[in-house]
Amino acid sequence: MDSTVSHSGHGAAGTFAELWSPGLLLLLLVVGVLYTLCVNAWRHRFADSEPVPLKLQLYGWLGLILWYAAEGSPLAYYGHHYFFSVHMFQQSILYLIMPPLLLLGLPGWLMRSAIQGETAKRVVYIMTNPVLALFLFNFIFSVYHIPVVMDWLMTHPTILTLYKAVFLLSAFMLWFPVFCPMPEYSRMSELKRMAYIFINGVLLTPACALIIFAKDPMYAMYSAVPEYHLLLPMLDDQQLGGVIMKIVQEIVYGMALGYTFYRWYRRERKREDEEEFADDDYYPASGNVNRA
Repeated sequence: MDSTVSHSGHGAAGTFAELWSPGLLLLLLVVGVLYTLCVNAWRHRFADSEPVPLKLQLYGWLGLILWYAAEGSPLAYYGHHYFFSVHMFQQSILYLIMPPLLLLGLPGWLMRSAIQGETAKRVVYIMTNPVLALFLFNFIFSVYHIPVVMDWLMTHPTILTLYKAVFLLSAFMLWFPVFCPMPEYSRMSELKRMAYIFINGVLLTPACALIIFAKDPMYAMYSAVPEYHLLLPMLDDQQLGGVIMKIVQEIVYGMALGYTFYRWYRRERKREDEEEFADDDYYPASGNVNRA
């Protein structure tokens, strides 16, 4: 296989469009403006709409900014053409960090308005199945990092784009059960969500370990990069990429576990407070039952 096909940019700095993707920037800016209008000025047009706190709106915008950073900035260009470590950092942002932020910023009533009809609701219900999401994302991630698969995809841009679209969709499916904006689609308690996050971390580990502990460069596409372009030897850069992905995964999954535990703890405290209030109401200190 001619691995140089995907690296025709070696020795060149890249054009402005290749480095900064103005089309993607414009698209995400339009999406961000429409999102802001929908959750503020246009909110009264949506059924059962509620105010969206500024913090959650900032999460949504941060998600869009990270989306552009991962796919539209020089990070994407140099990660694709030169550095495997940068490529893995890009993937960490795109599949592990960005989707939770967008889901946190997306109010349920806004998403609900986009799901009209029984067929659409059935499709969403199937796609947000935790078991399907769990195995689909980790399967796509693991297959993508098989050397022969990655080398082949990188030499076929159209198929690579389609694969990345499915990859991104599976990432949103993965995070939806954890940061579900619509209670009617929630199928797991907080304790089950914590187990779900833990299992995800376990399933992601073998692919990262394979990259970290490899004794030789695995990807012909990156081996074709001239040495004078590299900041580290190819094998070191490859291992660094695996370490980056694993560290980011541990941090993000740890934060997701903390977020889920806090929600569980807050719900339990609220339930205990309500039970205590009910007991005080029926059994006041005077010993007489409140008959009001």
